[in-house]
Order: sequence, then C-alpha cells, then structure tokens
Amino acid sequence: MAEADGTRRSGTSDPGTLYLVPTPIGNPGDITLRAIEVLGRVGVVASEDTRHTRRLLQSLEIDARLLSYHDHNEESRSPQLLGMLRDGTDVALVSDAGTPLVNDPGYRLVAAAVEADVPVRPLPGATASVTALIGSGLPNHQFHYVGFLPRREAARRSALTALRSSVATLVFFEAPHRIVAMLEDVRAVLGDRPAALARNLTKDDEEFLRGSLSELVAELGAESVVRGQFTVVVAGAPGEPAAEDEALARQLTETMVRHGADPRLVREVVREVTGMPRNWVYEQVRLAARK
Repeated sequence: MAEADGTRRSGTSDPGTLYLVPTPIGNPGDITLRAIEVLGRVGVVASEDTRHTRRLLQSLEIDARLLSYHDHNEESRSPQLLGMLRDGTDVALVSDAGTPLVNDPGYRLVAAAVEADVPVRPLPGATASVTALIGSGLPNHQFHYVGFLPRREAARRSALTALRSSVATLVFFEAPHRIVAMLEDVRAVLGDRPAALARNLTKDDEEFLRGSLSELVAELGAESVVRGQFTVVVAGAPGEPAAEDEALARQLTETMVRHGADPRLVREVVREVTGMPRNWVYEQVRLAARK
C-alpha cells in the first residue's frame, strides 16, 4: 500500500493506483474537490505539458513531482510509469484540459495497468464533448464522439462518409483556422443538418451558435478572423419512423380532419403526440383533407 504522499510503504507488495484526473477546460473553478485531494496525495503527476500543469498545481498550493506524458513520449514513458505503479507509487494522469484519454494520450498506460492488475480509478469531471452536447439543444439520448477529423479535405470527407447513416448526434473538435472548411465538408457530405458550435466553453466569453450548417458557415464567414476553441455538435441522420408510429399518426390525422379541426392545429397535435417529421405530417394532413 502507498503512503499518504504516494510513495511505497516498506515491506508491502501492493501496487499503487493509477488515477485519471480531469482538469478545467476553461474556468479554473471547475476543478473538483476530489481532484485536488488526489493531486495533492499521489507520488507522481503525469501531464501532457508540465509547465501548464505546474501553474495549475501552484494555484492549488500543491507541490507534486511532475513527469511529462504526451503523444511523442507515450510509448517510452508508459513502461516507466507502470514500473512506479508496480512498486507501490500512486500516479495521477492529467491532460492540459478536460478528461484524460478523451482526444489525449493515456490509452497505452491504462491498458498496461489493467493488464498488470494495477488499480485504475477514473475521476468524473470536466469534458468539452459532453458539456457542448448538453448545451447544444440537439438530441442527446444517443451520441457519437468523433473528435478531430483529418486535416486534409479528401480524408475528412471520407471519414464523414462513414458517419452519414449514423442516427446518433455527432460531436467533433476543430481548430479555429479549419472550422469553416470543416463545416462546409460536413454540410456537403451529411447534408444541411441542424448543428451547434460551442466556443470557449466555461470561459467568460463562452458562446453557443445554433442553426443549420449553412447558417453557421455564413455566421463564421462574416467574422474577419475566426478565433476560439470549438466543439461542434451535429444532428444525426433522420431515423426511419416505426410502423406503429406511422399508423398512430395517420389515424390521429384522419380523425381530427374528419371532425373539422384546423389543418394547422392537426399538424401541431400530430407532431407533438407522435414526434413524426414535419414534412411527413404536412403530407398526411394534405392527403387526409382530400378524402
């Protein structure tokens, strides 16, 4: 077992624990009490950028040993950290912002720790993808986190083609200098779907832009220079309505029309009760009125 400072207790063979610790994505106040406790207790903090993490720890009055852990040294650093864990040292893994492993390095270390029967403890906390999703106004009962698309247009469109039939809401990250081109490709491949852009989440200048993809392209295109950190949420492909939903909608439409209800009221009631698409309901009301 490890001591309170994360170092190994003499005479024990228990491994340390690997903690996956989220850090704020913009607002420093979003650090959790548990994250502070763990960061102040472990023997080593493995971080994507030690300078960035040191500033965070200093603001929390935490003096911790830091080791770099990023895309360029993940393969070589993982065995070193695993050795520390096996020797009984607790290790916290953090990224520059948000939850480790979500578009950040860490998979190799977690997989190796699991294989070696080293305890892995993920902490809940800040993540831009879910924060953007729940504030987007788009369906969130099913979503697909995509992260960054390829930088080159051909590869980007190929990746989007594979997502074309997914009914899940899609969540992307994109850099400000590529955001307009990325949105144009999403519109070209997936169609002009409803979408939301979350810019600078949790910061004082946080902003949500909502509308169709073409509207969002036009809005960003009007900016002289596009700045900010973007999380992009795009509605999934329209699903095929279930047969029983169609039957209920038709029956309700025909009954209301037969009793003289105003067509506009019929459309509103049928859509509210059945959730059927607007255009489909409009056509059913038109057909029912002709009978």
